[in-house]
Amino acid sequence: MGRAFVYVILGGGVTAGYAALEFTRKGVQPGELCIISEESVAPYERPALSKGYLLPEAPARLPAFHTCVGAIDERLTPKWYKEHGIELVLGTRVKAADLRRKTLLTATGETISYKTLIIATGARALKLEEFGIRGAGAENICYLRSLSDANKLVDVMKASSGGHAVVIGGGYIGMECAAALVTNRIRVTMVFPEAHCMARLFTPKIADFYEEYYESKGVNFIKGTVLASFENNSDGKVMAVILRDGTRVPTDMVVVGIGITPNTSLFEGQLTMDKGGIKVNGQMQTSNSSVYAVGDVAAFPVKLFGGGVRRLEHVDSARQTARHAVSAIMEPGKTREFDYLPFFYSRVFGLSWQFYGDNRGEVVHYGDFAGARFGAYWVDRGRVVGAFLEGGDREEYEAIAKVIRLKIEVKDLAELETQGLNFAVQVNQQGLPDGGRILLEKPIYTWHATAGVVVAVSVAAVAYFYGRRRKIL
Repeated sequence: MGRAFVYVILGGGVTAGYAALEFTRKGVQPGELCIISEESVAPYERPALSKGYLLPEAPARLPAFHTCVGAIDERLTPKWYKEHGIELVLGTRVKAADLRRKTLLTATGETISYKTLIIATGARALKLEEFGIRGAGAENICYLRSLSDANKLVDVMKASSGGHAVVIGGGYIGMECAAALVTNRIRVTMVFPEAHCMARLFTPKIADFYEEYYESKGVNFIKGTVLASFENNSDGKVMAVILRDGTRVPTDMVVVGIGITPNTSLFEGQLTMDKGGIKVNGQMQTSNSSVYAVGDVAAFPVKLFGGGVRRLEHVDSARQTARHAVSAIMEPGKTREFDYLPFFYSRVFGLSWQFYGDNRGEVVHYGDFAGARFGAYWVDRGRVVGAFLEGGDREEYEAIAKVIRLKIEVKDLAELETQGLNFAVQVNQQGLPDGGRILLEKPIYTWHATAGVVVAVSVAAVAYFYGRRRKIL
């Protein structure tokens, strides 16, 4: 028993939806494309789970956030796939892949063959059980990676209304879930091993702003330590979190955000791996010419980093790599090498920030930290390689992105601090006259073609501590 398709997308996350839309625009014919997903729903915008699904009032619900509404494009409902002759094989796990024979074997025993495969298997959330934490299977311990995770979290929040939650991890998921919990009138304690939140991206000064803001909303921070164990009641629910330093934190629920790991096990030994994922070239093509990889699982060369291979775990990278892979498959002669500008963003409470490039080198802060309108540039070996802005508008975010794409050489950091956001805005407005040079009032900034790229937020430092603990055990 089996089915055959020209193109198969393995994985039903963000990348699958954006790839499907691109396939239709590149002329895929009805019956040629199949999407296989373990989830029981058509691809959706995963960021909506932490940014809208958990809200107590007017929460985001399907079909409102099916892909590709995140890019202000068509919304791909199940009806859309049917109308375009795209087969959705949902609620289905692939247990084996034979890339030489170009076949996939599902858990039900069906064989699905292809001519071209796009691996869009994404990543899974790291679980506390993997680090030997006893009691980690309690029903009031939540993660947030899928729609089913979000549904469980909503139910647990309702049962804990007016109570207290402990959030393990100070990264994206930790910060966004903490904001959602507070909005649901649940008191929050955040626990993480680093000296400040979002330690892989934020400077201490930037982190101080967000921590103070969160504290004004009632969030308590416990930094520099990690979870050691749980204290459960007779029903098996967590009633307190015990930290490594001995602190006991009573709680009604726990949210865990300690990182993710790419889903590559089906392809190990069959494809070249790098950076914890599947290595691809500038066309998103793997070491097997009939197989492509996109999204969280893909390790691809980044031109802004001199072609260095990076694996970026963010929705923007997922969308862009999906589109590029389809273009390379359908129009190989017209598709150039992938040229991606690393981009990260978040929205919590009334705050909104964006970051472009790489956070290495010297940091130049600017703006009004008291008024929630501030930013920073990262300057490495005389060049601006990263830019962060809180509270900007569309034009201003586009401006800081352009600054990174143009790879500026800066001779006076004090002047850069003085100019602040105006520096990027002037660049955006002036363009590149005089053979690639822009003259600001003081001093002269010369533009060169070198690189900057963000190393993706992957596994939070919590996982490092737990990993060490597991090895000791």
